[in-house]
This record gives sequence, structure tokens and C-alpha cells, in this order.
Amino acid sequence: MRHAFTLVHRWIGLAIAAFLFLSGLTGAVISWDHELDDLLNAHLHEAVANGPAMASLDLARQVEARDARVRVTYVPLAAEPGESLSFSVQPRVDPATGRLYEPGYNQVFLDPSSGTVLGRRQWGQAWPITSETFVSFLYKLHYSLHIPEMWGIDRWGLWLLGVVAAIWAVDCFIGFYLTLPVRHPSHPDRPAGVVRALKRGWWARWKPAWRIKTSGSAYRINFDVHRAFGLWTWLLLFILAFTGFSLNLYREAFYPMMSLISKVTPGPFELRTMADKHRPIDPGVGFAEVIELARAEGVRRGWAPPVGGVFYAQHYGIYGAMFFRPGDDHGSAGVGPARLYFDGRDGRLLGDREPWKGTAADIFVQAQFPLHSGRILGVPGRILISVMGVVVAVLSVTGVVIWYRKRRARLAVRGHTHGPVGLTTSAD
Repeated sequence: MRHAFTLVHRWIGLAIAAFLFLSGLTGAVISWDHELDDLLNAHLHEAVANGPAMASLDLARQVEARDARVRVTYVPLAAEPGESLSFSVQPRVDPATGRLYEPGYNQVFLDPSSGTVLGRRQWGQAWPITSETFVSFLYKLHYSLHIPEMWGIDRWGLWLLGVVAAIWAVDCFIGFYLTLPVRHPSHPDRPAGVVRALKRGWWARWKPAWRIKTSGSAYRINFDVHRAFGLWTWLLLFILAFTGFSLNLYREAFYPMMSLISKVTPGPFELRTMADKHRPIDPGVGFAEVIELARAEGVRRGWAPPVGGVFYAQHYGIYGAMFFRPGDDHGSAGVGPARLYFDGRDGRLLGDREPWKGTAADIFVQAQFPLHSGRILGVPGRILISVMGVVVAVLSVTGVVIWYRKRRARLAVRGHTHGPVGLTTSAD
């Protein structure tokens, strides 16, 4: 059984090593996506004019008036002092072709006092990579590898990395099992010294697996790093693997699985089918009506934060109103701001999302992205996730090095190929 698990661990490790190395390094960087973007693109994020801020809805109308090809799909209602307002836009349908326009940008940055356009960019653009698109390039690379749309489907990258994450989650248990000491301490063919060592206490035999013997050879140190790092960070590795699976394969696998295990309250996006890419749903009510509905409902519920931003999901026909104060929409601890959802056709209240409210399954679902990103613990959590990104990359490299060195040694001794040698549980 142990040999079989060793083979499985070997081949899984080799198959997903490159993906985990890339995801680990990009994850370490994008834990600080907003801060890094602010640093690289001060010309987009810093307001230059002084004076009272214009109404966000007026600014949104200016964005659409400047370019009839786009529809504003996210309106921030207030900016932090000295900061710009970032509006999200999506293309409208070109009546001449029946397909979406290609405006070449999906974000517009405006000075809240003057309405001056500070810049436009395509969030997640694959090429060319500029200072304006660098952070979002890494972000999208992290969860989709920038795999392009094929056969009308643009989720190939999400599916691929979701499967990789699921396999990784299973391999976490296999790797842990392989670090455990051998169960049977005696064997007639073993030397007496080995038998005496194996008869020691179970923890005494397992304790070396948690250590790095710095006085050993380069190969021994590499092996110890691979094994010890995996043990010390095992729980966090599993959380990253599982949440990577749940986020990338949410509709396809995670939500259906959770529904079988526990009661999950379906949200409006789970109850609707996404419209065709080139057939977005035109809203029957506007942002102004939705904002007033959301404010009234928030007061009725006694929610303290104001409506901080409103988005429109044009392929579902759903508005979402988020309740937060300026600056609290990203990077804060917890599972994110409260939300209300409204029907885009008639403004009906469709549902809500309150932090830490609902069934156990609802709360578990809410926690997936905050756990994966570390934001559930605020800044300390994000630091931890950055460190874990480096750990994942190190485990990927050291695992491949172990396989390569074992394989080379085996070939040198036997003089012919027996195939790759697995990642074993000892440095012998």
C-alpha cells in the first residue's frame, strides 16, 4: 500500500508541479494587488482636483456619453480622500454585427471633483503587459492562466486549475501519510540496528520528519525542506488547495456538492442561467432606482454602513448593492461587505448576503475567497498567504529535484532505465 501511494504521490507531484509553482508565486504577489497597483499607477488612483465631489451617477452618465459602445456596470458612490473613482464598464451590442463591441478597456478612472478622465485600461489584459495592466495580468494568470476562449467557452483555464487544485487537495493527504513512520517495527530480514530504531516510540520515529538537517548533503537538505515544509504548513496547504477548487469550480462542482451535504441557501446567481455572451440583458431600471431601494432596505434592516457601490451583472440581469464605507471594499478582515440583490428588469429584491449569517453551509461558502486570499484575518492573513505562496513554489521545486536526483542515481547504479523514481519518505 505504501509503495502504491508513493507512486501516486510521485506522478501527481510531477503532473501539477509547474502549475503550483506558478500559482504560488503569483499568489504571493497578488495578496497585495491593491497596494501594488496604487504604487505602479498613481496617475490612475490619485485625484488631482480640489473641491466637492460630483455625484457618482452624473460621472457614470459622463462615461457612457463619451463612449456609446460601453455600459457602466459598477458605480462607486464615494472615494477615499485624495483618491479617484474607478468605474467598471462592459461592451454593448453592436447593432451592425449583433455582437459585442470591443472598446479595448473595462475600467475608467475619474477625478471625483472635476470628472476628468485619468485613464482607461483593460483589467486582466494578457498582452501587452504594461505598468497599468501588470497586477491584473498576474491576478488573472493566477486563476485562469490566460487560456483564451475556445469553441465559445472562456472558462478553460478556471476548469484546468480547478481540477489541479482538487488533485492537490487529495495529494495533501497522501503526502502526509507518506511522512508517517512505518507501522511494523520488525522484519526477519532487517538488521538488528534497524529493528531497534523502529522499536522506539512512534513520535520519536516521526520527529525527524519535522526537522531540517542543515549539516547534511545538499540532497538531504532539499529532501528535508520538502518534507518538513509540507508538514509544518500542511493545514494551510490543504486550505489553499480546497479553496482553489471551490472558487474555480464553484458552479460546476462545489455548489452541487455542498447542496448534497448541507442546506445551502441559493442566491440569485445560482437560480438563473447566464445569458449568451453576445446577448446581454438590458436593465429595465437604472442605478438611481436601485440605490434608493437599497438605501431604504438597509435602513429597514438597521445596517450601519452606507451603500458603497452598486454593480449590474448584465449577463444575469441582476443588480448588487454593497454596503461599506470608503476604503473598506477590499483588504479588510472578514468575509466581505453585506449585499442586496435586485432584479434588473423591475427592481424586485431577490436576496441578500449578510456576513456570517445563514446556515453553516452558507457561512462556509462565504468564507472560501477570504480564506484563500487571507483577507479573513486582515493584514496578518495576507502576509501569511504571501509566505505560503513562496512555500508552495519551494515544495514544487524541491519535489521535482528529489525525483530527478533519485532517477539519476537509480540509472547510474543499474545502468538502464526503469522509469522515474518516486518522491519517497526517506532520504536514503
